[in-house]
Amino acid sequence: MNETFVNISRISQNETLLQNTSDNFVYPYNERPETYVVPVIFLLIFVIGIIGNGTLVTIFIRHKNMRNIPNTYIMSLALADLLVLLTSVPFTSVIYTMDSWPWGATICKISETAKDVSVAVSVFTLTALSADRFFAIVDPLKRFHTSGGSRSAKRVTICVSVSIWVAAFLLAAPAAAGSHIKALPSEEEPLFSVCYPFPELWLNGTYPKVMVMGKFLTLYVAPLTVIAVFYFGMAMSLITSMRNVPGEMRELNKQVLARKKVAITVLVFVGVFAVCLAPSHAFMIFFYFNPRSDELYDGFWHFLRISGFCLFYINSCANPIALYFVSGAFRKYYNRYLLCIKTNFSRRSSQRNRQTSISLLSSRTSHSASRRDKVLEMKPMLDTRKSQNEFKKVKDKVEGVLIQAG
Repeated sequence: MNETFVNISRISQNETLLQNTSDNFVYPYNERPETYVVPVIFLLIFVIGIIGNGTLVTIFIRHKNMRNIPNTYIMSLALADLLVLLTSVPFTSVIYTMDSWPWGATICKISETAKDVSVAVSVFTLTALSADRFFAIVDPLKRFHTSGGSRSAKRVTICVSVSIWVAAFLLAAPAAAGSHIKALPSEEEPLFSVCYPFPELWLNGTYPKVMVMGKFLTLYVAPLTVIAVFYFGMAMSLITSMRNVPGEMRELNKQVLARKKVAITVLVFVGVFAVCLAPSHAFMIFFYFNPRSDELYDGFWHFLRISGFCLFYINSCANPIALYFVSGAFRKYYNRYLLCIKTNFSRRSSQRNRQTSISLLSSRTSHSASRRDKVLEMKPMLDTRKSQNEFKKVKDKVEGVLIQAG
């Protein structure tokens, strides 16, 4: 999603107007609140985003116990946020304080491309996370989902993440090729210039509408619809699965509850994404598809435009903040790295934290003991006349079910 919210024939990306329909009065820069507010907001976005996402990547790299399936996707989200924070935020922060785009055509292309890549990686990764949580909760005994932590599951996750990045760069190719410096109001009599991602000659002048609607459907409506379907399925499964759980499946029940915690974390990420991008999509659709948008552009739409512009970038620093409040494991490491707080956990609290945190790491020793207990419980039930091979088949079957459940 780019921040070029305006019809370049009358209102430029860098020229924020507050129009009065009676006298078409334009406020000078020094009288516009966004001239002072937006740079401060962007400074906070940059500082918080770099520190938060940078710390998240550091945690993933330095601590092996945090390198599980859900956290691999979360690190991919952090890398996408760092991309837009480093290549777009510093440059687009000045568009409400300067008349013209001062950075040249190359930075214009990089900035627009980075934004499209970041949005695509974010929404597709959230979709993959939701799918993983769906199969982990709905079909915990199946091998379809990647929550088991095996090497093959990790390879699948890495392949999915890489594929998401490749698809994101392909979707951002038009921005890389078409973004340019546009002189306004005309090339013959330029008063200022803007970084504009929509070439006038592409698709006989319909390219802006095609891109605005295409991004809205591909990078917002369709993924969020798929995510909503996954979460509806998870909710229905959790409602029915918690009622009559056999006693021998209590360990599996605990794992389902732990996965429910992770699903809630992912849902928070999805909610943040949806809220942050909704205003910008709404303004883009209004401005490019309403033939009277120039006339209707007033204080409300101006506020929506500014808030949508800021919220788009706030999304890049929001995930680490949300993760701090919903994940006990990450909160512990954030406190250690950022606040120099070393928390001492008792054995019981540490075990409970592992069950409810995003890491979903269970003790290997506990699983081994549990598997042995299940086998021993089955042994007295076998008829003494059965062969050793029959007992071995029952043992392997029980162990297989428990391994798949993990």
